[in-house]
Amino acid sequence: MSNTCSLLRSNRIFALAIVGLTATVTTGTAADPPKPTHADISYGPHAHQVFDIYLPQKGDGPYPVLIWFGGIWKPGRHAARLDYFPKEQCAVIAVQTRTMTDAVEDKVAEPISYVCSDACRVVQFVRMNAAKWKLNPDRIAVGGGSQGALPALYVACVGERADPKSTDPVERVSSKVTCVAAFRCQPTIDPKRMQEWVPGVKWGAPALGCSFEDSLKRHKELLPVIEKWSPDHLLHRGTPPIYFENEWGLTQPKDVEETNYKVHSPAWAVGFKLLADKAGVVCYVKYPDHPTEKYKDIWDFVVQELKSPAK
Repeated sequence: MSNTCSLLRSNRIFALAIVGLTATVTTGTAADPPKPTHADISYGPHAHQVFDIYLPQKGDGPYPVLIWFGGIWKPGRHAARLDYFPKEQCAVIAVQTRTMTDAVEDKVAEPISYVCSDACRVVQFVRMNAAKWKLNPDRIAVGGGSQGALPALYVACVGERADPKSTDPVERVSSKVTCVAAFRCQPTIDPKRMQEWVPGVKWGAPALGCSFEDSLKRHKELLPVIEKWSPDHLLHRGTPPIYFENEWGLTQPKDVEETNYKVHSPAWAVGFKLLADKAGVVCYVKYPDHPTEKYKDIWDFVVQELKSPAK
């Protein structure tokens, strides 16, 4: 079996499990979730570049909006807390991007580029068309659960991606966001940093175009690519506030499998926060026995940030 096929097979298996976890923790408790107000909206030419919009049933807008990202290996859309945000007069957008699997099949050298570029584009596309959907272009949050948080963090950390000289009108629009919500997630594709934060963890391949083991061996060679796409390397003083939440503490629960715990440990967020503090970025981390004073939880954070006056 070729190296490419091996990467695809192993990451598809892993992604199936994680996508299921992501959907479970983000979609709320309703047995029959509401249908999108606007469904299957294309923001690019690829079949996977689509999203759904959920507007509050009451009110006239313009509504602040949370853009929530799905899978980065297997295509997926997961709308965050439809039992909560519409009641708070906030819209929710469930986004599907091109995946790293798509990038490998297209023989792209940096597979993570598909996911992160799409994440910026969807923010720009939503802002450009905000009036059409009764959305507030100045109050846009991004977020995701597990793997879905990575593109959200990238959008926030990379800085302004608008290109005034682009022939594509979408690319001329601002990509800035109000805040970021990251639930039980992995905020880096740097294999060396992963090992520092969570010893023994393996995650992210083929983000850099190779296996995890190869990326660790070739770390110095791949560092320019890592610095280009990994949120932790892109943190800067202009990064908007970030909120991490995890349902587990820093000690592995007895009923949680080791690999699952390592991939979703709050230690990732703790490590990221140290870097954020150095960069002068506001960053909150919540897990059992470690609450945040200003916000009840990640959802309260998003609502408060979206409803606060634009700065």
